[in-house]
Amino acid sequence: MKIKKLTVKQYITYLAIIVFGILLDQGTKLLALRFLEPIGTFPIIRDALHLTYCENPGAAFGMLADNRAVFIVVSFVMLAVLIPYLFLGLTDSKLSAISVAMIIAGGIGNMIDRLSARGTVIDFVDFRLINFAIFNGADSFVCVGSALLVYALLKEINQEKKKDEQEKTLSSENTSDKGENTDENEDKSV
Repeated sequence: MKIKKLTVKQYITYLAIIVFGILLDQGTKLLALRFLEPIGTFPIIRDALHLTYCENPGAAFGMLADNRAVFIVVSFVMLAVLIPYLFLGLTDSKLSAISVAMIIAGGIGNMIDRLSARGTVIDFVDFRLINFAIFNGADSFVCVGSALLVYALLKEINQEKKKDEQEKTLSSENTSDKGENTDENEDKSV
């Protein structure tokens, strides 16, 4: 991977995605704390989609509860890798850069909660129709960003394969053209 100099526009775009994601996540969590904590749950579509206040001591979707220190360390390590990866221009496409910015925003959003006095992440989006875990904006940014990153990487791999196949085809055509020229030269000499 080569370090690419990012343009000012790229820096601003990636920073804006990160800041927007953090503000959206923290703003919705504050609203959940203020309005949902006292009532517990609010049905938007009864038995399908509720807003339900939940304090999550674990990772995304409540996994591995009560391992706060581990999550803080893992989050710091991931952010220490992803932030330079993004801002040193190591991503191969705009889509992969945007997806990494989304993952960073989600990671920082949940990190803020874990480092707060409460020490837990506030979750509130409750899809009851499919009996899914309660989650928040940061979880959404991490999941959507990760899915987009996988898509971008698969697309890049596919493009590399096509490029390699084209180069092989051109190379074999050039080799066969040289062979034909040699045969023609031999015919002329006889």
